[in-house]
Amino acid sequence: MDSQTIIVRSASCSRSPPAQRDASASISVGEWQGWGTSSQIPAMVVDVIGNLKLLERDMEAQMSFGGLGGKLQGEFKAQEDKKHRATYQALNDSEKKLQFFAARQIACRLLGSRGYLCQKCWLAMEDCMCTKLVPRSLWHGIQFWLYMHPKDFLRQNNTGKLLWQIFGIQAASLCLFGIQEHEEIMWNAFKHAGKDMVWCLYPNKNASPKSVQDIFSPGLSTNVESQSLAILENKPLNFILIDGTWSNSAAMFRRLKLLTDHIAISVKEHAKLTWGDDELPCISLSKPSVSAMHKLRPQPSWDRTCTAAAAIGLLAELHTVPSFSTFGLENQAEAVENGLDVLLDALTARRLRMGRSITRRERRSNHIPNSQVSL
Repeated sequence: MDSQTIIVRSASCSRSPPAQRDASASISVGEWQGWGTSSQIPAMVVDVIGNLKLLERDMEAQMSFGGLGGKLQGEFKAQEDKKHRATYQALNDSEKKLQFFAARQIACRLLGSRGYLCQKCWLAMEDCMCTKLVPRSLWHGIQFWLYMHPKDFLRQNNTGKLLWQIFGIQAASLCLFGIQEHEEIMWNAFKHAGKDMVWCLYPNKNASPKSVQDIFSPGLSTNVESQSLAILENKPLNFILIDGTWSNSAAMFRRLKLLTDHIAISVKEHAKLTWGDDELPCISLSKPSVSAMHKLRPQPSWDRTCTAAAAIGLLAELHTVPSFSTFGLENQAEAVENGLDVLLDALTARRLRMGRSITRRERRSNHIPNSQVSL
């Protein structure tokens, strides 16, 4: 089977009116990359889609999807559940289990969204907001990594997607949690950059995260002039934004710290030499702001914000560092903020059109102080 092109039947979608689709339509590298990545189709996603095709043939039934996240429906779902549970239980390695879970989530969301969601903005076709977004360049000295949980992949109210929609997929790279190919790409970039050029925007409770001023102000822990030189040598500042629900964030952060235990041996040995056993460096925001998306997306507490708002705060605080003040970071932060407003307007209009409430539902949760990053 070609690892980059799989023939699949059209997946009917109960969320939108029926449409005539080519029964031999293929999922090509171009289509995969159209969702916001520059990678090839992950091998395990290819395998999952191939298995879905085989099950279609065996059952003489067609896949159908509906509901949130492009979930399988009907009798096909019942049989596929049995098959995937058996496959999962037969895997005796926790890493393979995680990879299989991630690949299945992504494959179903990919197939269930075809012909329904806009590939660029991940909104339903009738709600597409692409013409309202204004692209602009991100300062070449910054590289964002959106470390995204599979359940947030193609989620309409996801805000991390705004970063590559505005800045481009090279400046804001998508890395899917549990997808080996994506994690190796990200880790190789970190090896090239070096540990002093990589930070995770996350409130690590096991260590005190440093602020932007702690890290980049002259005379403190980091020499800004030497970092500027490294940037000129094509080694940008790498910032990881964990993009998933708060309940998934702890596992995602742990995986980031232990990534060298799960990636290919050839990568692992080099990574150990480069990084040793030190903690993943974390950075925090001094003045986290409430995201506009808080009106629609419930958060555990008001001090937590969405991924795009976290990026806005980071860019704004970096702009206050004298060495970075001439790179237009405040304008780049404003571009993301404008994009967030566009997304909020599109989601609000959809809810109103569908007769759904636009009032935020309060959620009870233990308050966790100093939680600057949302997912």
